[in-house]
Amino acid sequence: MDITVAIDCMGGDHGPHVTVPAALNFLGSNADVDVVLVGLRDAIEAELKAHGAKPNPRLRVHHASEVVLMDESPANALRNKKDSSMRVAVDLVKSGEAHACVSAGNTGALMAVSRFVLKMLPGIDRPAIIAALPSIRGSTYVLDLGANVDCGPEHLLQFAIMGATLVAAVEHKDRPSVGLLNIGEEDIKGNEVVKRAAELLRASGLNFIGNIEGDGIYKGEADIVVCDGFVGNVMLKASEGIVQMVRVFIREEFMRSTLTRFVGAIVKPVLRAFRQRLDPRRFNGATLLGLRGIVVKSHGSADVFGFARAIERAMEEVRNEVLQRLMRRFGETEQAEGAT
Repeated sequence: MDITVAIDCMGGDHGPHVTVPAALNFLGSNADVDVVLVGLRDAIEAELKAHGAKPNPRLRVHHASEVVLMDESPANALRNKKDSSMRVAVDLVKSGEAHACVSAGNTGALMAVSRFVLKMLPGIDRPAIIAALPSIRGSTYVLDLGANVDCGPEHLLQFAIMGATLVAAVEHKDRPSVGLLNIGEEDIKGNEVVKRAAELLRASGLNFIGNIEGDGIYKGEADIVVCDGFVGNVMLKASEGIVQMVRVFIREEFMRSTLTRFVGAIVKPVLRAFRQRLDPRRFNGATLLGLRGIVVKSHGSADVFGFARAIERAMEEVRNEVLQRLMRRFGETEQAEGAT
C-alpha cells in the first residue's frame, strides 16, 4: 500500500534542521512512502534547498503559520494555536490525507492535540505512550511512559491489550508475553492497583507471565511490560541517565593514561559495537496508543538519524495495520462485555 506520513517539521529542539534532512534520508530508502512536511513554508523550503532538494509528488510542503514551543502549556497549544505545525499534521491524519504523523514537539501538547482531534478508539479510556527499549533478547516494549500519572487496574489491562496488539503486528508474534512491572515477582507484592491489575490480566486471555521487576525489562523477560505513566517515565529517564553515565565512565577510563589509550585503540571495534547496541537513537519513536490514528512522538533532542527512525516506526505501524488491529480487538472486547 502507498503510505503518507505527515511530519511536524517545527517541533523539537532543532526544528527543520533535523526534521527535513531526516525526511529526505527516509525517502531515499523507502520508495513506497510519501511525506508531507508541515510548518513554516519558507523555513522548510530553505532547508530543502540547503540539501539540494525541492518539493515533488512524494515530498509535499504544507504551510502552517504557528509553532508550539517546547515549554508551552498543552491548554494554550490546543486552544490558541489551531494553525500550528503540530495541529495541522494531526489534522492531516484526521482527514485521511496522511496515514500517520510524527512530531518531536512538546509531549503534553501533542497528547492533548491528538486526543482532541483524533478522539479515542472505542473501548479505550486513555491513551498510553509505548516505546521499545533495548534488552538482552532484542527489545522490550514498555507502556505507559508518561501519559497517565494515576491509573486504575482497568487502565493497566487496556494498556496490556493495546501493547500486545501492537507487538503482535510489528514484531509478528502471535502471542507476545506480557509482564506487569512490580517491586517483586510474588503475587503478594505491590499496591492494591497492581494486585487487582494482575488478577484482570490473568483472566484476560493474554499471554500474561506475571509480575516482573525493573531489571526484567532489560533481561527481556517479557515482550511487553505494563505500568502506570509515573513509574514508566521515571524508569525511562533513569535508564537514559545510566546509559550516559556508562559512556562517560568508559571514556574516562580509556583516557586515563597512555597505556589505557593504547588499549582503547585496540578494542575500538568492540566499543563501537557496544555503543550501537545501546544507541537510544535506534529505538527513537514512541507511539501515542489508543487514538483513532497513528501518532509517533520523537525525542525532542533527536538528531537526523534518530528522527528518521521515528518516521520508520510510523511507517511500520501503518504497514502492519496496527490501528485496524486495535479497532478489531477492542470491538471484540466491547461485544464480549455486552454479551455478559
